[in-house]
Amino acid sequence: MRIAETVTFGGSGLDRAAHLRGDAEGLARRMQGGWVLPVWRGKPLVRGDALGWVRADSPALALAGPAVFLGLDGDEARFAADISAWSPEAGAEAVEAGFFDASEQRHPALPDDHVFLELRGVMVRLTPRDAELAATAKAVLQWHRSHGFCAGCGAASVPVQGGWQRDCPACGAHHFPRTDPVVIMLVTRGNKVLVGRNANWPEGMYSLLAGFIEPGETLEAAVRREVFEEAGVRVGAVRYLASQPWPFPASLMFGCAGEALDETITVDPAELEDAMWVSREEMVTAMAGLHPRLKPSRKGAIAQFLIANWLADRLD
Repeated sequence: MRIAETVTFGGSGLDRAAHLRGDAEGLARRMQGGWVLPVWRGKPLVRGDALGWVRADSPALALAGPAVFLGLDGDEARFAADISAWSPEAGAEAVEAGFFDASEQRHPALPDDHVFLELRGVMVRLTPRDAELAATAKAVLQWHRSHGFCAGCGAASVPVQGGWQRDCPACGAHHFPRTDPVVIMLVTRGNKVLVGRNANWPEGMYSLLAGFIEPGETLEAAVRREVFEEAGVRVGAVRYLASQPWPFPASLMFGCAGEALDETITVDPAELEDAMWVSREEMVTAMAGLHPRLKPSRKGAIAQFLIANWLADRLD
């Protein structure tokens, strides 16, 4: 797809400046004159339709962990810091469990218009640059939170290389941020597209089928396996369309088009609550929010991006 990188979290041309990561003293100096994005329990700080950057000496960073160097935005260094150790004051809005956390948290050291928000809720409002920075910050900081110990010997590891590596002082092992590859499939047959829904999703929400790529498996093989496992539909020709970093928590979505060889659906209830074929005409109605049953995937997700471009005949 010629417009593949216009997907949310797509490439904004951020200079990640990897050559600077090994210079700890240089990064420390850059941080003093740069900007830091506080992230609280996976939620980035947001101000209006932009990220809420603060200076390194901000009181909001008093309980922050080691900063991660995100890169250079023009001449300005950008960092992110996890402040999950901070606890909102008693009576503050509590985090909501479930598919989407709509709660808002405000830090007493910051202006009222600076709010910690679920990234899913603001991703389409951000500029491409802010979206890429937010996705990177969320994914890498989550990796640090969940990989504090060496997978080889169990000793506590330490962040190095500007936050892009963890080293084990006990056995000398090096660990790097992980990204989980996932295929998401625009499976069509004639004028129809295959969609399904997870039981945990909001009522009426359907999306394209998706699944993790297994070791030793190609993109094409993963598409065919996942569609057959989840919906019992066999897929023939497969082609790559676009990719999207998806920091929930750390996936890389490979959008692929697949041609179905049959239409009979046999849902695996362990994978899906329901699956169905939807015509172009029905999907147009659903995307406009007018379908009585079908609600499309969330704006900003690669599923919505692929479906919209399928409807507009822009997949080639």
